[in-house]
Amino acid sequence: MGKDGSVSVREGIVMSQDMPVNTGVVAWPGLRAAEQTVARMQTKLHLWTARDKGRRFGDLFNLVYDPAFLRVAWERVATNKGASTPGIDRATAGRVETSVGAGEFLGQIRDSLKSGEFGPVAVRRVLIPKKSGKLRKLGIPTIADRVVPDLRKRVRCKPGDLRFFMPIVLHNC
Repeated sequence: MGKDGSVSVREGIVMSQDMPVNTGVVAWPGLRAAEQTVARMQTKLHLWTARDKGRRFGDLFNLVYDPAFLRVAWERVATNKGASTPGIDRATAGRVETSVGAGEFLGQIRDSLKSGEFGPVAVRRVLIPKKSGKLRKLGIPTIADRVVPDLRKRVRCKPGDLRFFMPIVLHNC
């Protein structure tokens, strides 16, 4: 802001120096805008690796907690067939959206990832009958523990590409 609370405007555009700094407020993009942002970044990463086969990326962790990447990962998890299956915390995607809201939930995940405090919790174990009559063990993760692996998958160009280095281990997600 300028003197007397005025805002600097050049040709109708608010200048970057007028934007609040470190307010902690996250602007969650709409799904379409988030998908476009993620697709653009994935395209850039792909092009950079195609041009330089030996290139390694050491600072991709900022993409893991980027609001666009979080929004796209949430949409995939929330619309997945298993979204209505609760983990050990008894939360489903629908319950998250009605109780705290997706933005608040993603904000909590984002904060815990940025601070390095994120860690998966135990999975809910269920037994599923097989055709042979035996039972198969199945582990159902919490909703948060489904979002984070999806983030990791979106940041990497392709599974198994070892040029991508995450600065922290996301607990085998």
